[in-house]
Amino acid sequence: MDIFEVIRTRRSIRRFKDKPVEDEKIRTLLEALRQSPSWSNLQCWRLIVVRDKITREKISNLSYVESFFAPLGYKANPSRKGIAEAPVVIIACADPSQSGVLWDQPFYMTDIGIAAQNLMLAAHALGLGTVFVGVFKEEKLRDLLNIPQNIRIVGIFPIGYPLEEKTEGPPRKPLNEIVFYEGWEKEIMINSTSG
Repeated sequence: MDIFEVIRTRRSIRRFKDKPVEDEKIRTLLEALRQSPSWSNLQCWRLIVVRDKITREKISNLSYVESFFAPLGYKANPSRKGIAEAPVVIIACADPSQSGVLWDQPFYMTDIGIAAQNLMLAAHALGLGTVFVGVFKEEKLRDLLNIPQNIRIVGIFPIGYPLEEKTEGPPRKPLNEIVFYEGWEKEIMINSTSG
């Protein structure tokens, strides 16, 4: 599958088969993430790979924050069950001191976001699925995994073989709804010929 097909067909996967993920595939995912660009190439990411079933269940229980999900009508994080059943969970952390801040904007979130995309695309290319889980009880998760106080936890990635095979990505808005040229609300058609 070429890179554009991987991008087009990637989906957020929240349910997984009861099938282990090979060590070599995990190393490939971690290498894809490691190759990501970052602020001044400081590479702020720090990763925890969790395979232990009991620990994965505890992580799952920490992925529900009532103040976030209850107003949306959820009684649980939609990804919660997948965290517990995925054979591997990767916790993506960042060392903010190993990234930049510009105009009060910390770039470690951007660094992890870029790295997360590499991870998710590589997972799909390898026949695996994952989803970026960004709502969790950070302090309790920090305690569970002995993460130092100066490190921020940015995302949880359950990883495994998808329970259901889907060949298409989710629907996307057409370009003419999201792209402007030469300024806001200046729409120009893209021509296939140059001139």
